[in-house]
Amino acid sequence: MSQHVPQPPVTPDLSTLPVLRVAVLGAGTVGTEVLRLIAQQGDELAHRIGARLEVAGVAVRDRTKDRGEHVPAALLTDDPSALVREADLVIEVMGGIEPARALLLEAMEHGASVVTANKALLAQDGASLYEAADVHGVDLSFEAAVAGAIPLVRPVRESLAGDRIQRVMGIVNGTTNYILDAMTRTGADFSDALASAQEFGYAEADPTADVEGHDAAAKASILASLAFHSRVRLADVHCEGITSVSAQDIAAAGRMGRTIKLLSIVERVEEENGERISARVYPALIPDSHPLASVSEAYNAVFIEAEAAGSLMFYGQGAGGAPTASAILGDVVSAARSRVHGGVGPRESRYAELESIPLEELRSAFYISLTVQDRPGVLAEIAGTLSGYGISISTIHQELLHSRDEGSQALAHIGISTHRALESAMTASLDMFSSTATVLSIDSVLRIEGD
Repeated sequence: MSQHVPQPPVTPDLSTLPVLRVAVLGAGTVGTEVLRLIAQQGDELAHRIGARLEVAGVAVRDRTKDRGEHVPAALLTDDPSALVREADLVIEVMGGIEPARALLLEAMEHGASVVTANKALLAQDGASLYEAADVHGVDLSFEAAVAGAIPLVRPVRESLAGDRIQRVMGIVNGTTNYILDAMTRTGADFSDALASAQEFGYAEADPTADVEGHDAAAKASILASLAFHSRVRLADVHCEGITSVSAQDIAAAGRMGRTIKLLSIVERVEEENGERISARVYPALIPDSHPLASVSEAYNAVFIEAEAAGSLMFYGQGAGGAPTASAILGDVVSAARSRVHGGVGPRESRYAELESIPLEELRSAFYISLTVQDRPGVLAEIAGTLSGYGISISTIHQELLHSRDEGSQALAHIGISTHRALESAMTASLDMFSSTATVLSIDSVLRIEGD
């Protein structure tokens, strides 16, 4: 009997493969990394795709600026419109709303598939991009828009398409996680931790979009839309940042066995008449035992709860040139394969069209910090106010504050954690505290999550 001898795999001649022309919009940190990876891994990418990627051009505002060895001057153009009209694939890493939106719509109108990392555009007007992709039969891919190198969009959009996602809670902004982690480790206040983040390149010179929660809110909008098959607008996402988180809040969280993280939370809210969606971003106290509590420095992590799959956690680098470029190239390979073999990737799924629930109708657990007069009956008065609005106290921590001058009124600091209560009830209680002479200041109000 003759013995079968395995034959080595046949490696195709790359020169015989079709060519896909790639337009890159933007040559900043991410764009440069994308170009570097295409140049360095060109042959491997060609084998994986079944076609060669050829960079047709790189659109920039200033063609005279030296972009380094990975961005040849011969590829630079200041006419992005002409560039996208001749491309098979368009990679958008320029950011902003316009002209990015107009260029992507033009690219799809001329038959190009699009890969973008533009979370702000997707959150504000993803509808027009989805519609254009459907009308023109091209791919719209955006893995890098939510969590950098972490595969998250594809698992939610495809791997869990046969399941029912109930809740997504995660840390999706590296800048704020670095700041809060530094405050926790060192006891620094917000301004010092922000300065450190800027010094080491983890925060922009203008960090507003990060520290005020806008970046995380845009990502929450995208995640909610994918997870719940509905269009969730950026305006539907309740957004709070971390600028008011103090070193005292961090210390209080530590005493409670908790850590403060900026969380993006999207979830189904079950009601008698059906379901609605909650999408929100705010700093919250989570137990030290929760998987998200150990996410340090500028890393991201997302916790997904699904009916059949149970709890899933995704962890990794959520920002930076190389990690983001990795996610972009993953989308490029998928879109390029579709072009070579025919067909397109997943389309927008919004059959559910669930409405968003206002924050005031949700129930949350809270931690509130108050500076009060130190006299008999104060605790009873505060507890009575909360009880009057249906809020039950879980724990109280009281600390006497030193008086500034002899004979001045004694003050105390009170930290209260509550059981779950209506957001509207807490708002009413805080309004009542603001109008009483007993409470001198409301120092902080934070939610408690993860229990």
